[in-house]
Amino acid sequence: MVRIAFFGTPAFAVPSLERLIAAGEQVVTAVTQPDRRRGRGQRLQPSPVKTAALAHDIPLLQPTRAGDPVFAAALASCSVDLGVVAAYGKLLPDAILHTPRHGTINVHASLLPRYRGAAPIHRAIIAGERETGITMIRLVREMDAGPMLARTVRAIADDETSDVVERALAELGATLLVSTVRQIASGQAEEQPQDHALATFAPRLTRDDGRIDWTRPAQAIHNLVRGLHPWPHAFSFLAGARYLILRTEVAHPSGPDATHASGEIIEARGDRLRVGCGDGPVLAIHVIQPEGRRRLSTRAFLAGHPIDLPASLQSSSATA
Repeated sequence: MVRIAFFGTPAFAVPSLERLIAAGEQVVTAVTQPDRRRGRGQRLQPSPVKTAALAHDIPLLQPTRAGDPVFAAALASCSVDLGVVAAYGKLLPDAILHTPRHGTINVHASLLPRYRGAAPIHRAIIAGERETGITMIRLVREMDAGPMLARTVRAIADDETSDVVERALAELGATLLVSTVRQIASGQAEEQPQDHALATFAPRLTRDDGRIDWTRPAQAIHNLVRGLHPWPHAFSFLAGARYLILRTEVAHPSGPDATHASGEIIEARGDRLRVGCGDGPVLAIHVIQPEGRRRLSTRAFLAGHPIDLPASLQSSSATA
């Protein structure tokens, strides 16, 4: 049995921590980011990993900087054999990576070397990938570039959003982590270098990533909506007002004139809100949210916000 320091912060990391504990592994400390102010009251809230660690009486470390010498000394005092990272949220300096006797491994939510970086699940869905997975790697100085220890593949369905895929990958990653830790402990782990020429990157999301360009194909916009749910969401403008587009479907236009301008609202009645895109298919919007208001089904939205045609959705308020 190895002594493990677990690094993680969001809900994605909790199954990995829980599975290690259930498997009888010795997690001697959990390292997570400091409590953050959240919600309308801006109260300090612990990370999901902190909550899980406290429930199991695991000692916590919450450095404000990963390179803090006080933190480094505290970690060294734990006599750790293996570091395990699952969405910790900060890059770890070499000194921390090499403090554990067997180094530090990472539960990465993509099929490396594709989608290195902070948002691999979202970026894979936005790109229209049909599969993703978990890759266990040994961490090195370069981001997500270390040798691979194990991997598992999962298909992505056409209607799945990033939160659904993330929950599934969290469970797959937890299972793969336990087997990888046992291989390392027994000296049976095998490393395979990544082909760096095939590397692609998944940078952190920003709110502006959600801006819909209606000149793009309907499938690409549908993928954007799926990939940015539940945050930061795809959005568009109608008559200067901003709307979050939360659930969509690629549809095919009907009627004698099947050609429509990009962003043109083709139909807005009952439960049908359809928008022209940059190719033949159109985008059917099923759930929409006026900014600052609650989300609505298309039927409920159109009942309270009737749209007189002709009208168009725009990429910015300036062109609305």
